[in-house]
Amino acid sequence: MDASAERRVTISAIAHEAGVSVPTVSRVVNGRSDVAPETRQRVEELLRRHGYQRRTSRTRSTARLIDLVFNDLDSPWAVEIIRGVEDAAHAAGVGTVVSAIHRSTEPARQWLQNLRARASDGVILVNSTLDPRIQDELRRLNVPMVVVDPAGGPTLDAPTIGATNWAGGLSAVEHLLELGHQRIGFITGPRNRLCSRARLDGYRAALESAHLELAGDLTWEGDFYHESGYDGAAALLARPERPTAIAASSDQMAVGAYEAVRVQGLRVPDDVSIVGFDDLPEVRWASPPLTTVRQPLTEMGAVAARTVLRLAAGEHVETPRLELATTLITRESTAPPKS
Repeated sequence: MDASAERRVTISAIAHEAGVSVPTVSRVVNGRSDVAPETRQRVEELLRRHGYQRRTSRTRSTARLIDLVFNDLDSPWAVEIIRGVEDAAHAAGVGTVVSAIHRSTEPARQWLQNLRARASDGVILVNSTLDPRIQDELRRLNVPMVVVDPAGGPTLDAPTIGATNWAGGLSAVEHLLELGHQRIGFITGPRNRLCSRARLDGYRAALESAHLELAGDLTWEGDFYHESGYDGAAALLARPERPTAIAASSDQMAVGAYEAVRVQGLRVPDDVSIVGFDDLPEVRWASPPLTTVRQPLTEMGAVAARTVLRLAAGEHVETPRLELATTLITRESTAPPKS
């Protein structure tokens, strides 16, 4: 193998030759202790043999930039994450580069090309569903990574920052149960998202704890956006026995549900109580103000930024999987059902 080929060797190739997983090689490269001594020795020998070049701390220390990467930037949810990242980055004297890869391979490759052309202290991936080849290239570049609100796809072998989604879904439905509701609809997020499944599981757990039957006709899959909230609430309210309350897996879907209630000649909360999830700034100005589960989005962004900067400085992260607490915020969109 010539020198230029050696410099291009990837972690994936090393993993294949060593007979181990890519995350295992990544842990060896990053000096993690959770690798068996025999495995570490075998991987290190292959790294030396192929002349694998890891990024140096000098490159990181002079970049003074972190990359914040979203699938999309069309939600106020993203704005709250950006606010937290920029607050923490500014406090550390570091700039932020915000990118959107639009859930497709070509924009992701373009972003990766831009990353290769400049230095970066680290990358924060939000809801990441990156192509495995791009994941491998990030590992090869040895750029520290942190994932915010992991989507549930292939592991990036990186620290993750999330929220207590199961507990949030549970508290939303428990609040409605305490008010006296027994027929409670639920508008989920996309089933392929880890946070969506956790919130739905919280809904189910609350009903099971109250010894209520899990009715299949009371759930509707949405996509976190207003239109799916409208469609979901309209479908639920069209049931022969309509729900007296609806919990939505995002504030945007909850606001969409408001409109479905209005179109059917009903009122919130007199006829239907509604609970959201996120506590976006806009929902306190809804009419009526929305009861919701506060997800600490700004704090999640700030913790992610501080974590990636710690990794860039060569520090060890004690808790690679961190979930920040959710909180029920009670406003005027929920009330006891009509007797």
